[in-house]
Amino acid sequence: MEEAFEGFPGSMPRDFARERKMPDGRIIRERKPIVWGYSITSGRDGNPVIREFGNLKPSARRKPWESPFSLKEEREPLVDAIETEDEVRVVAELPGIEKEDVNLYSTSNTLTIKVDTEERKYYKELELPSEVDPKSARSTYKNGVLEVTLRKIEKKRPRGVSIGIE
Repeated sequence: MEEAFEGFPGSMPRDFARERKMPDGRIIRERKPIVWGYSITSGRDGNPVIREFGNLKPSARRKPWESPFSLKEEREPLVDAIETEDEVRVVAELPGIEKEDVNLYSTSNTLTIKVDTEERKYYKELELPSEVDPKSARSTYKNGVLEVTLRKIEKKRPRGVSIGIE
């Protein structure tokens, strides 16, 4: 991992660093945050489910002299989807923003979280564990934590017809 990060400062996109000249003549170089992590949960089948988050991603296509990582301007927040019998609850960590900055969009299978401010950018499209009714969505945002609750769609069993034997 150390080898991967050795050349990273030199390959950082210009958008992620800026220089400021202080009143005393010093030049200060500031960088936007670099975030990367993962969460491990247990899936329905008992197997581990690993989810990455952050704005640093392994770069599959690169030249040997380039960094093995790509740095995105928007961060992928840490998100957990908790399924109960009747609903799906999604919890996302979105620190440093106001609730007015959060844009949510849902289909019956996905939830998209997007924040685009001057200071912070977040984006996550999450595949939901069950089919939900997007119109039933309720959400709250407090202390950097977003919670979205969606009611599951009842799956109707096909009605059968009795067949007589001749």
